[in-house]
Amino acid sequence: MTPAELAGQAAALAHKASILAQNAAGFAAQEAARGPHGAPLIDLFAVFVMAVFVGYYVIWSVTPALHSPLMAVTNAISSVIIVGAMLAAGLHGDFAAHAFGFLAIMLVSVNIFGGFMVTARMLSMFRKKTK
Repeated sequence: MTPAELAGQAAALAHKASILAQNAAGFAAQEAARGPHGAPLIDLFAVFVMAVFVGYYVIWSVTPALHSPLMAVTNAISSVIIVGAMLAAGLHGDFAAHAFGFLAIMLVSVNIFGGFMVTARMLSMFRKKTK
């Protein structure tokens, strides 16, 4: 094979590589436009289990004096969670999404109500007692 033939074949391969790169860039742009793919269920379950353990150890290591302020922060977090639960229950979706959204609304409502009751009781302990 002569150097001219090698150069011609190299140019042809470079042109094909350029076309393949353009096609790959087009496919990548299409996939990026679709948005990120959801994580597999096992990954989501692993994150949930780790969150349960971390939450357990964080809550049980809190001193009793800080429990009531922690409940007040929990109320703020729950108020954000209930917005997501309302969206899950109200948006178009299958029955499972509506059921889990309704269950989340019920559980978060209990958490918010209980947190406010604990906070009110804590604040009543600091009021001056009238006779």
